Amino acid sequence: MAEVIWGLATSHVPSIGAAMDHGKTEDPYWKPLFDGYAPARKWMAEHTPDVAIVIYNDHANALDMSVTPTFALGTAESYRVADEGWGSRPVPAVIGAPEFSDHLVESLIDSSFDLTVYQELDVDHGLTVPLSVYCPDPGERWPCAVVPLLVNVIQYPQPTAARCLALGRALGEAIRSFPEDLRVAVFGTGGMSHQLAGARAGLINQDFDRMYLDAIEHDPDKLAVLTREEYIREAGSEGIEMIMWLIMRGALGPRIRRVHETYHVPASNTAAGMVLFENLSR
Repeated sequence: MAEVIWGLATSHVPSIGAAMDHGKTEDPYWKPLFDGYAPARKWMAEHTPDVAIVIYNDHANALDMSVTPTFALGTAESYRVADEGWGSRPVPAVIGAPEFSDHLVESLIDSSFDLTVYQELDVDHGLTVPLSVYCPDPGERWPCAVVPLLVNVIQYPQPTAARCLALGRALGEAIRSFPEDLRVAVFGTGGMSHQLAGARAGLINQDFDRMYLDAIEHDPDKLAVLTREEYIREAGSEGIEMIMWLIMRGALGPRIRRVHETYHVPASNTAAGMVLFENLSR
């Protein structure tokens, strides 16, 4: 039987990947951020999953805005790294887990989540930066297979926070019902507070972010009742990405242990947070 061994919530800021790709991690601007990652990276390297489910949003790189699925899941053998306008990141292609992905699709649809299914997909920084946060030096291949789970957080109406938490709980059940022995990690990505355009461009709300880091551990239902408007008002137009953290949290179950947490302002023009949980609800 498959089991979720840990969950990671992390920002997926593209410049974090660029800092790693261009050897900037020891620069004074970036060093505090990457020093904050170090304890989590050490622990994750000692607890390697067989498969990581990475919950993220495409940034109009692999998908165009003419079709915007609310939830989508990749079932491919592998995923190319997208060219986001300045060439692909110098990281390995992502190896998929098609049999496991097919199981998740069937289980989630049976749980009333009508997924879009991608049998071909390029993956952008929304997925590759979290993989680099987890494993900064993958060599020729990432240490585990990956299942991409995409969420619309760009085009209104985005899914509600409550729906995301419910999807996470259904995802946890789907993982545990897979008959083979697999160690699974679940990544919830995006955020934290930031706004890239408009009158509030540059917004960072540290009070809201710190509340979120606490509640995602102790009271995720508190975060699930927040409306889209409340997320955008408190965390900015792009801060609504944090609803994807709730999918990760729901998949873990009620009993977890916080391994490490870090929070840094700014990473580019974004508040960057990371929290790592060991799953005790197996």
